[in-house]
Amino acid sequence: MRVATVLAVLLSLGLAACGFTPMYAEPATGSALRRIAVETQDNRLGYRLREQLEDALAWDRGAAPLYRLTTQVEQNRRSLGRRIDDTATRYELTVKATWTLTPTSGAAPVSGVETVTTTYAAADQPYAAIAAQQDGEERAAAELARLIRLDLMQALSGR
Repeated sequence: MRVATVLAVLLSLGLAACGFTPMYAEPATGSALRRIAVETQDNRLGYRLREQLEDALAWDRGAAPLYRLTTQVEQNRRSLGRRIDDTATRYELTVKATWTLTPTSGAAPVSGVETVTTTYAAADQPYAAIAAQQDGEERAAAELARLIRLDLMQALSGR
């Protein structure tokens, strides 16, 4: 038992000396991401994108923001496939988000654009059609948040 304890202590000292960083440690870029306040437009898709971005960035509500992220979202829905009665069988939802990251210190802002396309099935029942459309919007918002987070990590790594 003592030998195992001594080996564990020696191994941990060796790892600490080599600059090992645990997989879930908070890197410098990650801590900056946590201090980005997100602003989106006041509609359902904007709200969903803000929720997804705050989750993806792990926003720390208790700390003063270092950056302000503003987004402008445009969506376009196009019908795909047609039934005999000329109604759509699927829809393609294309969502384009233009974002701007502005430091609260007054430094130059960084901006970018991301576009995501999702599809969803058209349903005959009204509730099912609304649920399918909202699910498509939710998936598009989640993917946009992931892409914007990657863009922000790249932009902040150069600072």
